[in-house]
Amino acid sequence: MKKAVILLLGACTGLLNGLFGSGGGMVLLPALKLSGLEAKKSHATCLAVILPLSLISGWMYLSHGSADWQQALAYLPGAVAGAIAGGILLPRLSTLWLRRIFGGMAIFAACRLFF
Repeated sequence: MKKAVILLLGACTGLLNGLFGSGGGMVLLPALKLSGLEAKKSHATCLAVILPLSLISGWMYLSHGSADWQQALAYLPGAVAGAIAGGILLPRLSTLWLRRIFGGMAIFAACRLFF
């Protein structure tokens, strides 16, 4: 039963990532936490899963002409700098602040989608 749940959550993670661009983390992160993984390891593990999913989704979009390379390249330097900063900050953040930041981002995203 546990393997079936993991496969189902993995499928949901991949589907949401493909539809929303890394949106699968909203499913995977709580699942990892519920499985007993410590908060910081949950976030890092989630990113390790999302990376190959994002590469596959990005390749699919690019191969079908659905993505714009010029736009993507314009955001890439800032995104790389932000990813490096996040990787450096994650071990330094308390679990409380990590949860607050993640919750704040989830609420912000939900409000944007709602309105």
